[in-house]
Amino acid sequence: MLSPEQSRAARGWLDWTQEELAKRAGVSLSTVRDFEKGRRAPIPNNLAALRSALENGGVGLLFDEAGKPAGVGCRDAGRQPD
Repeated sequence: MLSPEQSRAARGWLDWTQEELAKRAGVSLSTVRDFEKGRRAPIPNNLAALRSALENGGVGLLFDEAGKPAGVGCRDAGRQPD
């Protein structure tokens, strides 16, 4: 599951605003704001949309063995430039 901290870090990595993430995920800006501030968890389909948008942007979400959020990274880090 995507954490608020991962969302903020991934947006930073991608240089996206909260507005950009909301647009790409097809969710409201208040959904992103409230989630990243820890005010509320989005409904499952919105959380999945946020995660997909970040992953489609090129961020890899990292999780530990127990499935807990552990960080973010570049999904194509090992790929050579064209």
